[in-house]
Amino acid sequence: MLSKTENEVMCVVYKLCAGEGRCLIPPKEVLSHFSRKQKPLTEEKLERVLRALELDGYFELLSSDRKGEKMYVITLRAKGYAFRRLYEQEKRRFFLKLGWAVASAAIAFFVGMLLSALF
Repeated sequence: MLSKTENEVMCVVYKLCAGEGRCLIPPKEVLSHFSRKQKPLTEEKLERVLRALELDGYFELLSSDRKGEKMYVITLRAKGYAFRRLYEQEKRRFFLKLGWAVASAAIAFFVGMLLSALF
């Protein structure tokens, strides 16, 4: 399971590389997709997160220079292609658990009311 930052970075990378499965992007373009109010994501932190995602097998990452500007060459692997489906499954699972919790609380409330009325 990915952390919140890793999940956000992977969403951006998936969106940028979804067409061909590979992309050439500068770090500033990746950072421009974030609207963090609490902790802004820095290039160093982005580099660490990208390396961690590469080690997890989501994509292959190469760093290069293009006219003096740092660029990332990202190629999605099988796990990277499946990211969107896994992300949607996790969201569905969360809402299902939330629904079960609400339903259980409602049932417990009504059973308690019924028992208090009987006794």
